[in-house]
Amino acid sequence: VQLQASGGGLVQPGGSLRLSCVASRTILSFNVMGWYRQAPGKQRELVATLTSGGTSNYADSVKGRFTISRDNAKNTVYLQMNSLKPEDTAVYYCNARAYDFNTYWGQGTLVTVSS
Repeated sequence: VQLQASGGGLVQPGGSLRLSCVASRTILSFNVMGWYRQAPGKQRELVATLTSGGTSNYADSVKGRFTISRDNAKNTVYLQMNSLKPEDTAVYYCNARAYDFNTYWGQGTLVTVSS
């Protein structure tokens, strides 16, 4: 399984970005898909997850600003990020957990929030 993440870049504080994660197989085969991030010198942390049943979960730090969604027909999961802050700067990784508990990671996409 391959997960291809894209959409990162440089954005000013208060700006928006949308990350995309395209899977090499139907995302209906995954129980949970999500986004994690790792800032320089910090551990990787959960940003948002979305279950196959449609339940979403967010880190407190991004609630109300980020939205996770999916397009089953495109095998794609999105992360819409609004009101970005400098502390959101990190490499963002796509994650997928299958029903057999195998876990897959994308290659990461860098988000830099700076003026």
